[in-house]
Amino acid sequence: MAGTLYLVGTPIGNLGDLSPRAREILSDVDFIAAEDTRVTLKLLNHFGIKKPLLSYYEHNKVESAAVILPRLLAGESCALVSDAGMPAISDPGEQLVRLCAEQGIPVSTAPGPSAVITAIALSGLPTQRFTFEGFLSNAGKNRREHLESLKNEHRTMVLYEAPHKLVATLEDLLETLGDRDVALCRELTKLHEEVRRATLAQALEHYRSVAPRGEFVLVIRGAPEEKGPRQSLEEALALVESYRASGLSLKEAAKKAAGETGRSRNDLYHASLIRSKEETLPTGEEI
Repeated sequence: MAGTLYLVGTPIGNLGDLSPRAREILSDVDFIAAEDTRVTLKLLNHFGIKKPLLSYYEHNKVESAAVILPRLLAGESCALVSDAGMPAISDPGEQLVRLCAEQGIPVSTAPGPSAVITAIALSGLPTQRFTFEGFLSNAGKNRREHLESLKNEHRTMVLYEAPHKLVATLEDLLETLGDRDVALCRELTKLHEEVRRATLAQALEHYRSVAPRGEFVLVIRGAPEEKGPRQSLEEALALVESYRASGLSLKEAAKKAAGETGRSRNDLYHASLIRSKEETLPTGEEI
């Protein structure tokens, strides 16, 4: 009878988040397949667990699977772990799970911390529907295609990014998506956990002057649903003016009026700008 592959979620920053069941499985399995054996060894030492470790990561997944599968088929049990979070999510463990399914090898899990879910929960953005996009491609054509595919995505979007690539990614996102709301999450569950809620333009301005540190999870507002205008342009512009009279900036007023009328925020913003210029020009002059 085949053994079982256990997918074990590990802490993303706080060792206290390793569940009792995860510790039990790590203690009971015959061996552990780890993304980085050095990282996993520190985790095991902290909890006093001693188990044989086998390396399993992106660049050796084929060779390692050829070792892991026969052992599972022979009846041994294995825990698969990543350096942090749930294995098989944006992780080569996905392929190992598929191979086990094809061979009839049982796969179970000890659910644990996830940077994706943690960031969405903290973001303050819509959580009912979301899409996880992992890392953007570095290659020019693939990167452009990936970004374009997100342009009309209505669900909240989640991306991973390294600190040294953050500014370039914010530039590309702003250029492709426009100035959307974003939550930039770093050091999640750690002492200096930070969630910066801003727009893409504001985030870009900040990180151009402050060097990004730590791995980032970006949570980005999806594109607005296309709805037919519920009010005429004149009515929507009148609403913009009433909000401006109450003290809101033009940008804030246009955003609020767009949400209430179904009109495009950018259309209202530019139409209000043009109207303001027309009202300040002497009679007979053109913009």
